[in-house]
Amino acid sequence: MDTTNNAKQQPCDCQPKPAPEYPNQVTGMRVLARALKEIGIDTMYGLVGIPVTEFAYIAQGEGMKFVSFRHEQQAGMAAATHGYLTHTPGVLLTVSSLGFLNGLTATINATVNCYPMIQISGSSEREPIDLDQGTYEGLDQLNVAKGLVKAAYRVNRPEDIPIAVARAYRAAMDGRPGGVYLDVPTPCLGAVIDADVMEKALFKMVDPIPAMIPSPESVDRALALLASAKKPCILLGKGAAYAQIDDKIKQLVEKTGIPFYPMSMAKGLMPDNHPQSAISCRSEIIEQADVVMLVGARLNWLLSRGHGKWNPNGKFIQLEIDPMEIDCNRPIAAPVVGDLESSIDAILAKLPNYKMQMDPTWLPTLQEITKKKNAGLAAKLAPQTVPMDHWSALSACKKVIEANPDIILVNEGANTLDDTRDAIDMSLPRHRIDCATWAIMGMGMGSAIGAAVSTGSRVVAIEGDSAFGFSGMDFSTICRFKLPVTVVIFNNGGIYNGIGKPLDNTTDPAPTTLDINARYDKLGDAFGAKTYYVTTPAQLEQALTEAVASREPALIDVQLANDAGKESGHIGYLNPAALVDITV
Repeated sequence: MDTTNNAKQQPCDCQPKPAPEYPNQVTGMRVLARALKEIGIDTMYGLVGIPVTEFAYIAQGEGMKFVSFRHEQQAGMAAATHGYLTHTPGVLLTVSSLGFLNGLTATINATVNCYPMIQISGSSEREPIDLDQGTYEGLDQLNVAKGLVKAAYRVNRPEDIPIAVARAYRAAMDGRPGGVYLDVPTPCLGAVIDADVMEKALFKMVDPIPAMIPSPESVDRALALLASAKKPCILLGKGAAYAQIDDKIKQLVEKTGIPFYPMSMAKGLMPDNHPQSAISCRSEIIEQADVVMLVGARLNWLLSRGHGKWNPNGKFIQLEIDPMEIDCNRPIAAPVVGDLESSIDAILAKLPNYKMQMDPTWLPTLQEITKKKNAGLAAKLAPQTVPMDHWSALSACKKVIEANPDIILVNEGANTLDDTRDAIDMSLPRHRIDCATWAIMGMGMGSAIGAAVSTGSRVVAIEGDSAFGFSGMDFSTICRFKLPVTVVIFNNGGIYNGIGKPLDNTTDPAPTTLDINARYDKLGDAFGAKTYYVTTPAQLEQALTEAVASREPALIDVQLANDAGKESGHIGYLNPAALVDITV
């Protein structure tokens, strides 16, 4: 048999083959971090856990600052304050379910106060939530948030994340700013896509905050009314401070010569001691002004909704970006609908065409009233009582803060809020942060952190002891990030004061009683802060001077008398205690 193999010899297949090529892939978490960076977000505030822990690390790896908190509400307050001070959305990151709900409080507050903010929360997979099958932290977060915030979205695919982030940014910033919720389910966070798909999906927004130009007719109508007024006033709200058009507002005030009244967080937009300041003349403005120009302010409860003792024949000009706000509580004679900068620009351009007819005695009269009321305030601050009351303690704080105008003042409480607002003059815009429109307690530590992180400035938080209790544990965040924040706690032992008495049928403490002997400075010791316990105004002045100069975390426990303070400060009418038979 012929066994010769005449087939063609095959080449040897012994050479190693190249490794197969796999595409570079990323998760939804990487897409989210990149999308936030693309719109200019460089800082996030939050508290991690399932399912967002890895995302926080990825964001840090992308160069983003992540400020981690002890409680989501405080992280949200920090994000909201960041948004207010920087004119860009502050970003809050939370876990699902109760973590989401804790943060949502701050996002709702941001919406009410018109602070731009985006809350991003991880959420559980949709299917068992939609069928109510009892999944891990199975809350329908999107539907909870809707109706409570300015806008709410859910993103289900990683390739849609850049669009979702852009939509959240625009919703937070466009028109009247507010809080936006972005829901990112766990499957979306963990889904894997090719990196080139991510790169194609990323984009830069065009004109993210478009100008809204007021109509020329509305500007002429407003100026004609303003010029005709005998006793006009320009009322500045926190929206005027948020707009960051300080020089233009200064021109409006000084070129018209009209007195101005600043709301609490507008203090410093024009110096409180400016010759045209009517900050001490609230009653006179309300009762006598015949034309009031609202600049970044609303006729809400803080202004008695335009009713009460307001001049019944007075008329309002309102510079407002949201047409739904016009005629909200009282007819507006001259609405100017547009963004504030465009509206002020248009008014300044046409101002030379109008001659103010203000009564020449109006401003001097208000200046004389201001002089007398300032003297009365000085008399309140003069006694150096020991044990201290709010006024003797504030006499020390006033000296230090007014000598350091770059300090951002955060302030909350009842009497602590009201008396601090009255006692301490502000001379720079956006240097006073308080509980604002909703008058909520518990914003102190979060807002102090947000202010320090977003600006790099020194911060002093003057807190009532009750107010501090809402957020005090996040003083540890101040220490962990070594922020230049000094917290001053006015301890009078209770809500309003420490002398509440229980009713006869119980031995429990009264509802308003806390602890007059509490040593809050020990909390500062626990976290390595500079701490002080002070009992006299002189000690407080020395401690505060040293603390702010150090630019280190510091806590000052200020011992007040337990009878210092009264119920509800300036707004006791909102708490109808007279209708309840109680023993005080």
